[in-house]
Order: sequence, then structure tokens, then C-alpha cells
Amino acid sequence: MNTDRSEVNMTPMRLAVVGVVVVALFAALLARLWFLQVLASEDFQVQAEANAVRTVYTPAPRGRILDRNGKVMVDNRVVQVLTVERTSLKDDPGLVSRIATALNRPVSEIQAAVDDPRANLLRPVPVARDLPKETIVAMLERSDEFPGLAAEQVTERVYPYAALGAHILGYVGEINDTELAERESQGYRLGETIGKAGVELAHEDVLRGTPGFVRVEVDRRNRPLRVIEEVAPLPGSDLYLTIDVDLQDQAERSLFEALIAVRGVRESKTDGGEFLTGRAGAAVAISPRTGEVLAVASNPTYDPTIFVNGISQANFAALQDPAANAPLTNRATQGLYAPASTFKLFSAIAGLESGLVSAGTVVQDPGSYTITPCEGRCVFRNAGSTAYGPVAMSKALSVSSDVYFYILAERFWQARSTLGDGIQNTARSFGLGARTGIDLPPEAQGRVPDPEIRRQMHEDNPQAFPEGRWFAGDNLIMAIGQGEVVATPLQLANAYAAFGNGGTVYRPHLALRAVKYDGTLLKNFDPEVTGQAQMSPTSRNAVLSGLLGAVNDSNGTAHSAFAGYDLPARVAGKTGTAQVPGKQDTALFVGFAPAESPDIAVSVVMEESGFGGTIAAPVARSIIQAYFRVPVAPLTPAGGRD
Repeated sequence: MNTDRSEVNMTPMRLAVVGVVVVALFAALLARLWFLQVLASEDFQVQAEANAVRTVYTPAPRGRILDRNGKVMVDNRVVQVLTVERTSLKDDPGLVSRIATALNRPVSEIQAAVDDPRANLLRPVPVARDLPKETIVAMLERSDEFPGLAAEQVTERVYPYAALGAHILGYVGEINDTELAERESQGYRLGETIGKAGVELAHEDVLRGTPGFVRVEVDRRNRPLRVIEEVAPLPGSDLYLTIDVDLQDQAERSLFEALIAVRGVRESKTDGGEFLTGRAGAAVAISPRTGEVLAVASNPTYDPTIFVNGISQANFAALQDPAANAPLTNRATQGLYAPASTFKLFSAIAGLESGLVSAGTVVQDPGSYTITPCEGRCVFRNAGSTAYGPVAMSKALSVSSDVYFYILAERFWQARSTLGDGIQNTARSFGLGARTGIDLPPEAQGRVPDPEIRRQMHEDNPQAFPEGRWFAGDNLIMAIGQGEVVATPLQLANAYAAFGNGGTVYRPHLALRAVKYDGTLLKNFDPEVTGQAQMSPTSRNAVLSGLLGAVNDSNGTAHSAFAGYDLPARVAGKTGTAQVPGKQDTALFVGFAPAESPDIAVSVVMEESGFGGTIAAPVARSIIQAYFRVPVAPLTPAGGRD
């Protein structure tokens, strides 16, 4: 009993001890809470704020570019990239040297990749790309020697046809500050790839994919802690072009071969000739029914592959070398040339529609024409002062009588108070003197001069244009496509296409349709009419007869270039030989086929290459042959003139 009583007496003491312990525990807890919430709150707040969320964007593959028949002209390929964790590079100073040795590359090259300011700080550093798989596997197996080493796959542009169509396709590169400022609202970011030229630029919105991203929580030292969210990138849409890659190949090869053929040849002129340089040229093939561009050739050209992953300074310097003749310039859309006698089509339509001449109007061509009275130049001659005798409209076009158009131009001058700038207005109605609006930037505007434009050019630059007045002689020179009138090869092809289809001017376009990565149609690019040139059937038939004669009549300026070739359709066209001060003549030919209802219109312009009928017309013939699937004979300069 005593024992039980003692145990009972001990109970209050035990409870007191437990109470003390509980109070002590609560006191410690409160003290800790007070410390955390009051004394250490600022430190923990700093640490909490230092842990932030970073978004790492994953580039999306661009859409492919294909020709109208589905042949891939620009594709993507998967490339193996060797990467290294930044912490490994920081902890192991000798890692860069060991990687360089293993890859048999200079240490400076690997170090430059490590130090590249464009590299994302939250991602492993790419130190080498496009490595053989065996090399990467071998290095990954030596993880003790190469800590933090990893491999990833990226996509880059590849060109199955090499340089073919370079001026059409363009190239891509890393977005610069100016482009970023313009497109940042569209979700573009530094380091992203963007179209820089050609359809890569014009249809950037179609080809660009949707970047993916990974949201990563990092500490204040930017070390990843955990992945919060990850979204895969979506590829861009495929772009089908109106281009026929086989026709494009023929256009480029024919143009190149013709330029090579004339180099070193002495130009044939009555006053003695100089050696031709065949400096450069362009060719365009277009559909008169839709404005679809079938081929665009410009020479010299370049290989867009050199722009993949950034162009080297050496390659860029080579492209900018004056001796290279500006290979980045697309002469089909940016080259401005005097159209020479190819312009006579527009002068002829203007004369017929105004009533100043008719199809049967005959003039005497003694080989030269004298303006009376005149101020300045008074005598104007045919090429070589050739006399054609009595000529009407059709023959004037076939044999390219300048005198006929000199007389017509003077009649316009005399009737300017009532007819105004009749020839110029007609040329503009066919699209000359204005950008066509093709989806291939940049594009030159061209010029169809008149008294007001002459005055304005003089005021803007009196040194280059010392005369601000317009004289009768200016009308004569302009009527045969010389003087200050200039056009691009694309404008000439499109204008002749409009004549061939009856007067409808289409906006030339390269995009045919866009297809999403999942195979569904994004959009079709439909033909767009931009103008209507007015001409009666009588006027058109008279001019068409002359264009047919230029190609098919024995006295036609392009007859030699087309004679003996089996074509399923008659070709109509016009040659031109542009005189350029200080240079050899520029050769031109513009035509279409079938003549009565054309499917294709072609223009060829070749700098310092001689007569249009001699060298430009054979190039056009080969392109037309290829279009109609007729075997193309080797290109040899033809006999001809103008």
C-alpha cells in the first residue's frame, strides 16, 4: 500500500516535468518561427526571389520548298551536335583542350564556340556540329575523360540541287537587331533563324515553324533545378513553287553556256568590234495564263549552302569582290536594262491604237532618218545603216526597222498636244515603269521616261542628268527602247505575256500552295490581275504578224536562231540589241509560244554579249524547247542581228 501511495504522490511531479518540456518545446518552436519570420526573413526572401523561372526556346524546323511537281528544292537534314554542360567547363579547365585533341581541331575553335555570346546560358554549350556518329559515340563512352559531354540533334537547311534556283530560293541566317525590332511582336527572339532573301524571306510566315519551349526553374546562379513545363516545336509549312525544276535547270545551263560561248569573241560591227565579255545575264519564263513564274535564271550565281550556320568572312568577301560581278544580285528582278527593239511592240500598239498609223501604213526606210527642224542630234540610223525600203508595220517589226519607229515617234511628238505621251502610256499599261509585285524581293521599278520624269531627274541630280528638257529626238530614241527607258527581264517577260494573252496583266508569282506539316492545305496562291492593256484585235493581229515574222520569216532577226528546230508550236518574239555607253552591246530576246494562245513567255537579257538575234534568241529557244519537252540541241551562237 505504501508503494502505491508513493507512486500516486509522484504523478503531479511527472506532470510538472512534462509540462516544462512541452513549454520548452513550444518556446523553442516560437523562437525558431520568430527567427525565421523576423530575423532571417530578408535572407530567405532573397533566396526565394533568386529562384526564378527561365524559358528555353527550342527552334522549329522550317518548312520545305518544292517545285510545282513536288521535287524538293530546299529540305532539312538532321545534324549531330556535340554539347558540354557549362558546370563541367567551369569545374574542369582542361576539358576544352581534351575535346579539341579528340576531335583533331584547334583549341581556339572549340574555345570560340564556348565563348560564343549567342549561346543560351541555360543550355549545354554546342562545341562541334555535323560530326560522324561514330565519333560522338566514342567520346560519350569516355565520360570520365569528358564529363558533361552530350549529343543532340538539330535541323539545318540542305539544297538537293546545290546552286540551282539560288536567286529564287534565297537563304536563311540568324535574325539581326533590325529584323528583331520589326518582328519581336510576332514572337521572334535573338538567335532564331529567319529568311534573308528569295522566297525564304518573302514567305517567312509560311515556312517558319512554331518554336517549342521548356520552362525551367533555376537558382540564383542560373543552375537548373526542375522542369516546370515542356512544349514540343511544330514544323513550318511546306511551300510549293510555280517553278518547274527541270525548266529551271535548262534556263540556267543555257544562259551560262551562252555567256561562256561569247567571251573572247570579237563583236561584229561595221566600224570594227571589241571583244565581248559575256559579263552577266538573266532569263525568265512565265505563264501568260496565270502569271505563274516557271523559271528565273540569273548569272553569275552562288551556292546558298555557304550561308548555312552563318557565312564565313572569306566567302562573304568573295561574293562582294567586284571581279565576281555581284552574284547575289538577281538580275531578273533587279537588273535594269534598255529594252532596245523589244520595246517596239509597245510603240507599235500605241501607234495603231492612236490612229497615227495603220497596219497598212507604208514608209520608206533608206537606213536613216533626219528630223527637220531639229535641236541637237538630227540624224538617226538603223543598226548598220541598213536600208529596208518600203516597210509596213509587220515588216518593220520582223526586220526591226528603226526608221519606221523614228517616223512614228515624230508623229507622236507633233501630236503631243492632243495625244500626250501616247507611247509611254501604252508601255505603262503593259506594266513597264512599275514593280510587278512578284513575291521575290527586292525588285527594281524600271522607268518609262517622259518630259516630266526628265525634268524631275534633272532637278534631283543635275550632274547625272544635265538636260532637263525633252526634245523630239528623245521621243525617237525612247520609241526604239533606248535612252532613259529601262526595264527588268521580268517586266519584259510579263509585258509580252500580257500581249500574248490579249492584254491581261498578271502579278507574277512564285508561290503555288502551302501545305501544313500534317499534310493539310494551308492556302492556295491564286492568280491576281493587276491591269488591262487596251488594244483592238486589229492592232494585236498586225503586231503579232510582225513578231511571228521576226522568228519565222527568212529575213526575220531571230530566224537563224529558230530555223531547223522541231517545235510543236509557232514562236512569236522580238530581238533587241541595246547600246550601252562604254560597254559592248546587250543582247535581248522576248517571245512566247504558241503564238496564237501562249502557254509560256520568255525573256533573255545578256550583258555585253552582242546581237540579240545571235546569242539571246538561242537561249530563249532552248528554254521553249525544254518547256515543250523537245530535246535541246547544244547551244551555238546563231547568225542574226538586232
